Amino acid sequence: MPRVARAGSLPLRLGPSDRPLRHRIADAVVTELREGRLRPGDPLPSTRVLATELAVSRGPVVAAYDELAAAGFIETRPGSGAAVAALADRAARAGALSSVEPLDPCPTPPPRTPPREARFDLRPGRPDIGFLDRAAWRRAWRVASSDVPTNDLDQAPQHTRLRHVLADHIRRSRGIAVDPDHLLVTPGVSATLQALPAALGLVGRTIALEDPGYVEAWTAFGDNGSRVRAVRVDDDGLDPGLLRRTDAAVYVTPSHQYPLGARMPVARRTALLDWARRDGGLVIEDDYDGEFRYDVSPLPALRSLEGADDHVLYIGTASKILVPTLRVSWLLPPRHLRDAIRVELDRRSLLVNEMTGAAVAEFVASGALSAHHARAARTYAGRRSRLVSALAHHLPDHTLSGVDAGLHLVLVLPDDVDDHEVSTALLRRGVLVNPLSAYCAHAARSGLVIGYAGLPESRADAAVRILADVLG
Repeated sequence: MPRVARAGSLPLRLGPSDRPLRHRIADAVVTELREGRLRPGDPLPSTRVLATELAVSRGPVVAAYDELAAAGFIETRPGSGAAVAALADRAARAGALSSVEPLDPCPTPPPRTPPREARFDLRPGRPDIGFLDRAAWRRAWRVASSDVPTNDLDQAPQHTRLRHVLADHIRRSRGIAVDPDHLLVTPGVSATLQALPAALGLVGRTIALEDPGYVEAWTAFGDNGSRVRAVRVDDDGLDPGLLRRTDAAVYVTPSHQYPLGARMPVARRTALLDWARRDGGLVIEDDYDGEFRYDVSPLPALRSLEGADDHVLYIGTASKILVPTLRVSWLLPPRHLRDAIRVELDRRSLLVNEMTGAAVAEFVASGALSAHHARAARTYAGRRSRLVSALAHHLPDHTLSGVDAGLHLVLVLPDDVDDHEVSTALLRRGVLVNPLSAYCAHAARSGLVIGYAGLPESRADAAVRILADVLG
């Protein structure tokens, strides 16, 4: 029987906080779940009733319910109100949150000149570096160049300052409490993945990968001795129920599944950790663009859950938030795997040079990264919104996937449409996009993966008109 009356009486304790009211309300509901006063299936008061109880306006309560629903803690049904979702109490006890503290936005910069090689370069994974604060960037490199580099070829760069500022950045932006000494700095995600099979003892063993998924991960694990197994993803990402006892590890992109864009709800995240604990598996979490979210609050990383430290290897990168060619990424591995990974990285000379590390550290420590992130998030949100509107206007019968996060979305095509032929036809018209089927191992899906980071709002309609003409 539900124990919370629909007519009201959800006595939340908000407490003092600098966080926005909507986050405080959502946090209070999660606390009720964690402490057992709310359970799965319990109905919640209407937003109007709860607003009256809290003596606040209804807007923050509506926003808090939206945030809780987006994170998977509650379910809302038209005409039936809101109720606690299945397994939400377990996720709350495991330390899951509905949001992390967002960064302050900055004014939108003017649009950048489009790439010269095509009228519209809409390939994914290409952030716009045109609004990078060049003065702050140059200042960071001047600071880095003032330090005399070491002369010890037998020891890899320690990147002490970089690890400390990254630990603070990860704590604030992704909700992960990080000891700087536990971070490993690496030269990009692709190169890092190449080292993991040997470092993690995955040579000859099976690793489960999302299908469709990140092609470079498939290549890295397959080429370096692991047996790769495809696991089809759905609208909630990878289903942990499809993992097997024979899977030694699973590679996932839970915050924004690549390329379909799903974000894994808290129930699946908890189930994924349960699989790792029960079967001794390892979860490799690639948080490649988890900082960018629109319409919903940033979702904390899987590694932030209680108990994840021993079972989740977290991967972050500067390629989407800053500059792809910088080739700076970081790993937060379980403690028992840290030394083995460090040895394998050193053996392969997968190192970030001292000056690059020092420059990135200064850029982060000076506050320039936070300002750049806020500016980028605001700009990308506008570009995404304009692209979505143009697609809805010119291609109203097509479904979109992955629109609430990241730097790309997917335009789903009918299964009988050859997306390679469509992308080739678009290329002839000066539009570069990637076919969705190129990311599929066995799950044959047709669509176009469209990046919008470099698409100015003023040109979105023109680009979509070409798409519609080719598809028409």
